[in-house]
Amino acid sequence: MATWTIKGVTTDDAIAVALNNGRAFWHQPMWRMVWPKDITREYLIEQLTKRMPMRLLRDRDAFRHQKAVDNETGALLGYARWKFPESLVAAGKDGKVEWAEAQVPEVSADQEKAFKERQDSAWWKPSEEMNAVDTGAQEVKERILGEKEYIVLDYLAVNPDNQGKGVASSLVESGMEEARRLGFPIFVYGFLVARNLYLRLGFTEVETVVESEENGVYFMIYEVPKAA
Repeated sequence: MATWTIKGVTTDDAIAVALNNGRAFWHQPMWRMVWPKDITREYLIEQLTKRMPMRLLRDRDAFRHQKAVDNETGALLGYARWKFPESLVAAGKDGKVEWAEAQVPEVSADQEKAFKERQDSAWWKPSEEMNAVDTGAQEVKERILGEKEYIVLDYLAVNPDNQGKGVASSLVESGMEEARRLGFPIFVYGFLVARNLYLRLGFTEVETVVESEENGVYFMIYEVPKAA
């Protein structure tokens, strides 16, 4: 039985989400290539922490955010971000908000101003070394998403201390449940480290952009069962 609960995210979680995400991706070869070699993990997490509240508030109609929380300590164990297709975004703007519990709550104008000032003070200058792979991956992503509407698993990160325990699976399965309820397939693309997770959960690999075994992007789709 899982010892954690999947919940929605607020801006109060920004520091914990930044710590989780920075630690989760620091050891991924492709992610490390994005940053200058003299950047430390601690410095990058500090900058990410400054940016995170505005990242959570970005385009609230389109994005849904989830965290896995330890039932005993309340610690954040993992994080997932999902992006709605245009039809669900439009419905939300018209008042039909779906998956509302995973929508980050609004903040006051003064809070948002303070968050924006903190974001603007952050250093954030990824290198151009990954442009070739990113360009190829972006082209594939845009082509697939142009074929029909998907809910996109836009981000998935589990702190290394909590990996291998089923946290990532729980976060993905929670989104899969919502996708089935809403009747939309899921699209995700990611690195080799997560490939087997998605395959095990029922995703199908539809394309790859691979420069080497370590530097590859894998494109996956989960088709929701058709209603009887």
